[in-house]
Amino acid sequence: MSPRAGSAGSHTLAFVESPVQLLNVLEWAHTHAHSAAAAADAGLTRVTAPGAELTLVVLSPNDPMTRGQLRRMAELARDEGHEVRWEEARGGTTAPFHTIGGLAPLLRRARRIVMGDPFSRYVQLLLTITRAQDLVVVDDGTATMEFVAQLARGERLVRWHRRGGRPGPRDVLFAPVSASARRRLTPTEHRTVEVFSSMPIESAPDGVRVTANDFSWTRARFGPPRITKGADLVGTSLVETGVVDPDRYLEAVRSLAAAHGATRYFAHRRESADKLHRLAAETGLEIVRPDLPLELIARRGPIGRTILSFPSTVVHTLPLALVGTEVRVAVCDIDPAWLTENASPRAQGFLSGVTGTARDVHRLSAVSTA
Repeated sequence: MSPRAGSAGSHTLAFVESPVQLLNVLEWAHTHAHSAAAAADAGLTRVTAPGAELTLVVLSPNDPMTRGQLRRMAELARDEGHEVRWEEARGGTTAPFHTIGGLAPLLRRARRIVMGDPFSRYVQLLLTITRAQDLVVVDDGTATMEFVAQLARGERLVRWHRRGGRPGPRDVLFAPVSASARRRLTPTEHRTVEVFSSMPIESAPDGVRVTANDFSWTRARFGPPRITKGADLVGTSLVETGVVDPDRYLEAVRSLAAAHGATRYFAHRRESADKLHRLAAETGLEIVRPDLPLELIARRGPIGRTILSFPSTVVHTLPLALVGTEVRVAVCDIDPAWLTENASPRAQGFLSGVTGTARDVHRLSAVSTA
């Protein structure tokens, strides 16, 4: 095991479906190892023997860009001494049965489960199998804020951009599994629940332990970055999720880039190729498809002195990853006029909350669009 990895504790099983989730599992393991070492130094506990204590299971999606970033992140995890198990979890109609069947013995032996997306049906199904009494939820972006709020209110677990719509047949069919997962994620006398997050969580349900993610692993491994004079713009998948109108988004990007002299556009891994081609043609921006999460890309550099973003996870994470540098993160509000007719009734309030609770960022007014 790499001496940098420390120990995440024996029989810890982590499930991730995105590069950001995998990054935050590495951050959690780093923080957990340092906390355990500090406790051992204080004579409060013993240090677990070295070994690949964390088994990290990648439930691979089909999207090529996401898979590429996950491959790169898996390499970093192995470098840290963790065991990585790659599962083609969506490789055909029988893939889920093979995946779950193959993981069942590990799930039954695990003492701790770390997960990146409690809204995932895959993860919710796996939670019905495990007997683990120590559950950890690491950040899957701003969705973590909504997860904690829904857990506190005792609501069914539904992603924020889908709230307000009528449940579909699959939702109804899966409802018992989702309800079971919510119960498993509720702490009891015999079950602990931790949320490891860089998001602003003002209040958590009784018994839920919130641990701050300050991106100490990222800052220790990468950088400091070389900083350029210009500005970089960070893309979002709000068009792809049906929240923001594509024409309004394109005009907003064009106006924002012109106002701040941005030259590069860091694409979100879920942005469509057609939209990115149009952005390049109509704005003149250089489209960059990162091979790692943006927190690592920015920390490695080179990166613009100003990073422009719409409301998203990075307005919370980039200031932490770039602490001590001269990089300024600026966030542009979403104008209600940009929202589609199908956007969730909660969309504007949620996005405003993402912006309003961001620390150490410069807030920009929504740019005007035609």
